[in-house]
Amino acid sequence: MNTLTLHRPGAGSSWPEAGLHAAAYGGLGLWVLLAQPVALAAWDYALLALAAATAGLLVQRWLSHSRALLAALMLAGAGAAMQRAGWVLMSHTLASSQAHILAMALCTVLAALVYALGWWRRAPTAVRHAERLSWAALVLGASGLLLRWFESYQPGDGFMGHVPVSNLYEVFVLFVLIVLALQLRLQNEPALRSLGVLLAPAAACASVFLVWYAGARGAHELQPLVPALDSYWMKLHVPANFIGYGAFCLAALCSAGWLAAGHAGLARRLPSRALLEETSYRLIALGFVFFTIATVLGALWAAEAWGGYWSWDPKETWALIVWLNYAAWLHQRLVKGSRGALNAWWALIGLGVTLFAFLGVNIYLSGLHSYGGL
Repeated sequence: MNTLTLHRPGAGSSWPEAGLHAAAYGGLGLWVLLAQPVALAAWDYALLALAAATAGLLVQRWLSHSRALLAALMLAGAGAAMQRAGWVLMSHTLASSQAHILAMALCTVLAALVYALGWWRRAPTAVRHAERLSWAALVLGASGLLLRWFESYQPGDGFMGHVPVSNLYEVFVLFVLIVLALQLRLQNEPALRSLGVLLAPAAACASVFLVWYAGARGAHELQPLVPALDSYWMKLHVPANFIGYGAFCLAALCSAGWLAAGHAGLARRLPSRALLEETSYRLIALGFVFFTIATVLGALWAAEAWGGYWSWDPKETWALIVWLNYAAWLHQRLVKGSRGALNAWWALIGLGVTLFAFLGVNIYLSGLHSYGGL
């Protein structure tokens, strides 16, 4: 029987490299503390502690992802330095956040195509090239988001500076990064190396939407922050929410792979059904934890902004529906022992429910969260 064996990604990496990563994060944290023109608030220290814990996790468990983050920080730092130096041409082209985000979109689409080609022709070399494209997309997208954060603090048009998770365009970039990070983490498992052909379309489709949204609606243009979003809760609620969305999306794609693996011709080219089912379960469990945290944080934010923890706003109502759906899925699997086609189809239907909660509510329903519409 096939089982999913977890190992530490980058376990073969030398401890000196991990030490260098830790030193780099420590130096960055010290610079952040010393370079501030004003005293930091308690929230700032809490966020720095969370960032330090995340960096520690990356160094200990996800060293490849730590390399990507450090590369993104260097790229973003170079771009910010060019903008500060007044290099107008570079500031509006290669050193701009939009250039990095567009490059990310190109890499995700190319990666999905190369994954498909490698899967079709059974070419391991093509799969390795697709993985490199996915890593490049992760680095470019992260540097683009960091640069957008820097750009929001530049003078003009009432910008007040904000973490770039305040509108649909920015959270779609975040969604692509989360999906890529989770996909590449899963592909570190040798038994799941062929998952790329199943999972890469998630980031590619989101990237295509980003390019359309930027071109058709000018969504990439920085806008002053909506007053309701000027809160520390946003910096915690939104990322937690989108870790949940990203995990649910990839779980549904693994479930689609489980269904496809029922055909003999496809089964030989995909991980075993047992591995796909286990991976889908792990992703839903991860997404459920973060979505629960996001829901609690959202209630606390609502109490601060609107005076009540829950108002049955359409977004809140559909978030509750999403939570109940995956709570029931986990109950069915863990308590009832449900396996197989029921869970696979349920995960796919759950993705539809999640997509409506994410996009459909913004398009078709109005409420307190209307600032996130198309």
